[in-house]
Amino acid sequence: MSPIPHVSIGGVRVAVASRAELATEMVTDCLHRRTSGGPPRLVFDANGHALSLAARDARFHAALEEADLVHADGGFLIPASRRLAGAAIPERSATTDLLHDFAAAGLEYGLTHYFLGASEEANKACAERLQALYPDLRIAGRRNGYFAASEEEEVVEAINTAAPDLLWIGLGKPLEQLFAARNRNGLRAGWAITCGGCFNYVTGAYRRAPRVMQQFHLEWLFRAATTPSLLWRYATTSPHALLLTLARIDRTVVSK
Repeated sequence: MSPIPHVSIGGVRVAVASRAELATEMVTDCLHRRTSGGPPRLVFDANGHALSLAARDARFHAALEEADLVHADGGFLIPASRRLAGAAIPERSATTDLLHDFAAAGLEYGLTHYFLGASEEANKACAERLQALYPDLRIAGRRNGYFAASEEEEVVEAINTAAPDLLWIGLGKPLEQLFAARNRNGLRAGWAITCGGCFNYVTGAYRRAPRVMQQFHLEWLFRAATTPSLLWRYATTSPHALLLTLARIDRTVVSK
C-alpha cells in the first residue's frame, strides 16, 4: 500500500490525488491484498456534509480518522486546498465518477465488485446498468441497504463469502462510514468504499449537474434545487463547512 498525502481541510484529512492516481492505486493495492490478506482499506469521501457532520458527531469523526484514504468528493475542497492547505488537490474525485473509473480500471485484472446499499430495485438496476456498460465486469454479489442491526452479521458473512476486491457501501452518512469502521476487522475485501447515493446516479434516478456547474463546484446547488428533501441539509451544512474551512487552517501535509 503506497502512502497517499493528505491535507487537513476544515478538520478533515483529504487526499492529494487525481482520479487517475486513485484508480492506479486501487488496482495495485487490490491485487496485492488478494495474496497478502488482512482487513480492507477503508476509502471514505469528504464533502461539505462530511466536514459539518464530523464537527458535530464524535462517532462519525472517529470513523473518518480510521479511514486509510479520504478523497475529495466535494468540489469546493479543490480551491480550498490551493488557497488554505499545504498542497493543492489536483481535481475533484466525485464518488459517482470514481465508481466508473474503478470499474474500467479493474477490467483487465478481473477485479470483483460487491454492491451494498439503496433499495432492492435501485441496487439491482445499478448492477444491471454497470454490467451493460462494462460487459466483462465481475460482480461478486449485491444486497440492498435495508437491514436491521440484528442482521448485520449475516450481511457481513454474505460479503465475506463473495470476498470482493471492491466493496461499495451506499448506506448514506454516517451509517456507511460507521458500518465500514465497525466491521473492518471482520470483512474480507480489498477496498471498502463508501458511496452514498451513487447507485441511484448510475441508474439515472438521480441526475448529475450540468458540466458547467460541476466545473464551478456548484453541483451541490443543483442537487438542492432538484431534490427538495436535501434543501435543508445543504442550507445548514454548506455554510457550516465553509466556516470550518476558514477557521481550521492547517498547512501540514501527512501521509497515511
